[in-house]
Amino acid sequence: MKVIVAGATGAVGRPLVRELRDRGHEVIGITRTSAGAAALSATGATAVIADALNREALLSAFAGQTADALINELTALTKAPARYADMEPTNVLRKDGSTNLVEVARLVGAKRFLTQSIFFGYGYRDFGSTVITEDAPFGSPQGDPTDRVLAALVSAETQAQSLPGVTGIALRYGLFYGGDVDNYIGMLRRRALPVPTGHGGTLALIHHDDAATATVAALERGTPGAYNIVDDRPTTWRELIEGIALARNAPRPVPLPGWALRAAAPYAGMMMTGVNMHVSNAKAKRELGWTPRYPTFREGLADS
Repeated sequence: MKVIVAGATGAVGRPLVRELRDRGHEVIGITRTSAGAAALSATGATAVIADALNREALLSAFAGQTADALINELTALTKAPARYADMEPTNVLRKDGSTNLVEVARLVGAKRFLTQSIFFGYGYRDFGSTVITEDAPFGSPQGDPTDRVLAALVSAETQAQSLPGVTGIALRYGLFYGGDVDNYIGMLRRRALPVPTGHGGTLALIHHDDAATATVAALERGTPGAYNIVDDRPTTWRELIEGIALARNAPRPVPLPGWALRAAAPYAGMMMTGVNMHVSNAKAKRELGWTPRYPTFREGLADS
């Protein structure tokens, strides 16, 4: 297929472009910089320099072109968000950027539209022992600051499925790790990456490379709807960060009480301590013929 990838030079976009090329797909990557264009060209992809929030320039860049599919991997997250305000640029991309990309898909005649989403859309809360499948309510307002994040996720997913005759798929990724380990190591060395003193919340994870293979599987075999793209075992934030420190011989993270984490970094602290979720990947395995190469973060870190 001829595939347009928005966010092609991001943490998921880079391994995704490689996987698409390895699978024989033609790739057009959208990037905002000449450096990003050079990196894409080195992979054999075609680069288009454009800003997804500039509708007129974006549509002009694709005038007269055709493509079979568009994959939206746009976020503005270069590091773990600490405060709710850190999520705002990504909220805008999920709303307004998605609107513009839908217009690109319409313009080029794409028949498949895939968008990034995330498991947090099921809710920033404690689900106990409930196993969360794709049938669970998604994006329900909670009456707190997470509502803006939830609304943006719903917007991205809804828009991905808005074009008549186009297969729209939402990929509800776990919390990413793998390609960004060096960022975590730098924070650990600066003593700037704390963990809760207790057990903390249980989160769904996914290695960047596994996210890429799942996305290509969804492109090739997915049906309209959503897929949870997560590994096989939920993990606490403390387990993940201590595992990264051990794997790379970095300083152990500093434990802090939950109230201190939430006061210093409201969004990250809530994520570390307030979310407890066991997310199922059974549908992706069954329908896409996909299994994570790294069933848990321990295998992923060992191979990073």
